[in-house]
Amino acid sequence: MSTIGYQNWAVDLAEVSAIYPFQGYEVLMTVVGVIFWLGWHWLQFRNENEELKKNSKSVTDPKTIN
Repeated sequence: MSTIGYQNWAVDLAEVSAIYPFQGYEVLMTVVGVIFWLGWHWLQFRNENEELKKNSKSVTDPKTIN
């Protein structure tokens, strides 16, 4: 089954047109992916720090220690 109409790939690939979508956007997609990845980790770090601060306050509060 071929999605671009080629039944035989034993051809000169220089003559083949686009074989996957969004050709030419590899650098842009990589930059967007890295920015998303860094943003995700920054958000996770910030949210987990808030949760840890909240939990540490409840653990170190003398009123809640049994």
